[in-house]
Amino acid sequence: MLPVMDELVLVSEVSKRYDDDGQPALDGVSMEVALGEAVAVMGPSGSGKSTLLNLLAGLDRPTSGTVTVAGQRIDQLSETGSARFRRRQVGMIFQFFNLLDDLTVLDNVLLPAQLAGTPRRQARARAGELLDTLRIGQHRDAYPPRLSGGERQRVAIARALVNEPVLLLADEPTGALDTGAGEETGELLRDLNAAGQTLVLVTHNPELAARYTTRTVAIVDGRIAGGWATTAPDSRTAAAPDGRAAPDGRAAGTDGRAAGPDGRAISQPGRGAPAQVRP
Repeated sequence: MLPVMDELVLVSEVSKRYDDDGQPALDGVSMEVALGEAVAVMGPSGSGKSTLLNLLAGLDRPTSGTVTVAGQRIDQLSETGSARFRRRQVGMIFQFFNLLDDLTVLDNVLLPAQLAGTPRRQARARAGELLDTLRIGQHRDAYPPRLSGGERQRVAIARALVNEPVLLLADEPTGALDTGAGEETGELLRDLNAAGQTLVLVTHNPELAARYTTRTVAIVDGRIAGGWATTAPDSRTAAAPDGRAAPDGRAAGTDGRAAGPDGRAISQPGRGAPAQVRP
């Protein structure tokens, strides 16, 4: 059971150096992500976006500063503790899918649940539910190379959600897709957020950030360069009357139910719980 809190993610004065004599990848970065937010992190190549995402996932450790997710200081975890944290709390979506070509679609989705020790029957039920809701259930016995890019990204999203993570991280999730598949993926992420899933999205694309997230943080040369509320189509953005971001820079939540790509409802979880896709 997760503790009740306003901030799911708290990054405080974080710096990361890979070379003692070089420019830091991150330099004194501080940011918060509230439960239920969809935050885009934007910046040019080499700005530190992916480094920040790796720190939030516990894949890397800061040189200085603290990273807290769901009330846990993940910068202090051992390698084993970090792996356990990722299995239980984080789902990750990558630009190039990172699926295993020699496993079927179903087995790719099941893999994180098996690593987490979820009973097989429960894991298969959850995986099947996700595949059906994401409209790829008919491909469960297929192998990833036989799928389109959009279909492979849906498999990757199902894999990221199978353990019901509290935090979903997406690194350029539409970068390898054509326009149509990219829009479908963006809309799916928006629907998941509308259902309560907290999302941090790294992108170069300002249109993607504006359409599918509720707040944008800009990062340049390893430093936070600004932040603003975006104008989401469902009016979830908390903005001042003059169109600027609200004073705390956060977006208002929604308690409405969102529809998945097949028109089925994606349930709204309780506060502090991860979103769940339901058929």
